[in-house]
Amino acid sequence: MSQMPQPTALSRCPSCEEPLESGDRYCGACGYDLSVVPAPPSDTPTLTMNGIVPHPASEAAPVDWPAAPPPGGPDVPASVHLPTDLPGTDSGDAHLPASDQAQGGSRGVRFDRPSEPDDYALAAPQPADPRTAALAAPAADPKVCVACRAGTVDSDGYCEHCGHAQPRERDHMEQELGSVAAVSDRGLRHHRNEDAFALSRTALPDGSPAVIAVVCDGVSSATRPDDASLAAAQTANEALLAALPRGTHPQQAMHDAIVAASHAVNALATEPETAQEHTPHQNAPACTLVSAVVTASLLVVGWVGDSRAYWVPVDRAAPPARLTEDDSWAAQMVAAGLMSEAEAYADERAHAITGWLGADAYELEPHTACFKPDRPGVVVVCTDGLWNYAEAAEEMAEVVPADAEHRPLHAARVLLGHALDGGGHDNVTVAVVPFPAVPQRAGSA
Repeated sequence: MSQMPQPTALSRCPSCEEPLESGDRYCGACGYDLSVVPAPPSDTPTLTMNGIVPHPASEAAPVDWPAAPPPGGPDVPASVHLPTDLPGTDSGDAHLPASDQAQGGSRGVRFDRPSEPDDYALAAPQPADPRTAALAAPAADPKVCVACRAGTVDSDGYCEHCGHAQPRERDHMEQELGSVAAVSDRGLRHHRNEDAFALSRTALPDGSPAVIAVVCDGVSSATRPDDASLAAAQTANEALLAALPRGTHPQQAMHDAIVAASHAVNALATEPETAQEHTPHQNAPACTLVSAVVTASLLVVGWVGDSRAYWVPVDRAAPPARLTEDDSWAAQMVAAGLMSEAEAYADERAHAITGWLGADAYELEPHTACFKPDRPGVVVVCTDGLWNYAEAAEEMAEVVPADAEHRPLHAARVLLGHALDGGGHDNVTVAVVPFPAVPQRAGSA
């Protein structure tokens, strides 16, 4: 019968690595049956994935594989490593070049995809993640305290040095737009600024300029008076900007703008935020409004409430004038002949308004007036936070600087300072509009 193939003589036991002697059929240390060891295959070199023919392994210099980290426990497998996490060697115990190791053997034959051209189209940049973009953005310069001018302001709006609360965005606002300017300030007694204003310039169909100024005063006893004044100012301004270039007469455009502003304030009363707050003892959002449109030949004013417009001529020898009549208890008493103006405005009910913009107004009655001044001057459009300290037209004219026609922002600041020096009991907003309107100079804003 045929014989079983004899295994090649072994030098060490495959089980316990004990040295063997020639002819041993069992290991003397562990009793391993040496006859079941299969014959080794023929040592034929093969092409590896990196394209290198391996060198014969040397028993004198075995590959020193990196030791795997111990597992975290009996049931936790060892952590997984990527090929590039460990120092690489090829099958001949030669260290792989860094470029090969990083690229997974770039010199090797690729079987997983077809060959690619040498030139690659760059992928379109991916949009920045707003969460990480905000972190990567350079930090803005820290705000410096307006009180001590030394400490920086924290995220809550307080100085880290002196603890002074910093003004909010609407606490003090200024804007200069060509020949018109406005200033609004919280004043010295109120906790927030409930006034708002809007300035703009446009052109009439004949190309002549038109300047717009809208000033609104939120009713403090109403809900969200600051939102009401802002909505009214912006809406009236937008309505005038849309109507005047179409050729609508400025007085009609003013009337329509006040109606549009009224609708905007009324809409605030139906918003969920207001509806949740609204109770029988709270009024809907409300405000007063006064606005002026100045062209090359016309001066148009419109108002509801007790915010006012004054005319102050450049030639101070000419008389100034108040261009509006208040919707107030005092004005009604004077108009009815029941009190003199001095008596009416001395009464504690004097500033109770009888007309305003808001969902609970008795009836909307926009007032408009059109004038054709025969000389240059400035129109002062303001809330009662200013005219309380310069009520008569002559008093207002005394406070307006002589160069207000050429320096409207400076004039508005001077008028604000007059109100603050008088006590600043209310929010103060004033716009100074020179008449006649002049074309905007190139490069001016």
